[in-house]
Amino acid sequence: MSIRFLSRLLVSSLGVLMALPAVAQTVASGPLKVEAAWIRASVPGQAGTAAFMRLTATEPMTLVGLVTPAAGVAEVHEMKLEGDVMRMRAIPSLALPAGRAVELKPGGYHLMLMDLKSPLKVDTRVPLTLVLRDAKGTERRVDLQVPVALRTPGAAGHAGEAGHGAHGAGHKH
Repeated sequence: MSIRFLSRLLVSSLGVLMALPAVAQTVASGPLKVEAAWIRASVPGQAGTAAFMRLTATEPMTLVGLVTPAAGVAEVHEMKLEGDVMRMRAIPSLALPAGRAVELKPGGYHLMLMDLKSPLKVDTRVPLTLVLRDAKGTERRVDLQVPVALRTPGAAGHAGEAGHGAHGAGHKH
């Protein structure tokens, strides 16, 4: 092999490796699989944002909370249409039935990060711990490093995301 070929191969391999952190990863931690996790980027002065992912439990579990050093308050939320008004509220828990994926997505269930300590910038990662309870009442924790993005990684944009980006200082529950 020529030096020129090896140089090109090395450069192209580095390009692929550098792109990997921006891709949402799949994390399997015991009885929970976490896929396509991401947090919406924020700007200076923005007090809150949301995190999204797909959770699949191998046994019945309940998501009872989350913890992150990036925010003063972190809660499980739901958005739903009541009459003609879309309402959002914190919920105490979210059931994760065995073998069925539960989507945390814009316009539905999601994780709210409020009282942000600093802006969350695109192409960074935020530590986030999911707090779960199994059918026996045992608490389990799943530690994640969630990428920050402007929209769903790998998506050109979803219509459902447009109304969910305004989780700032004026956000009402």
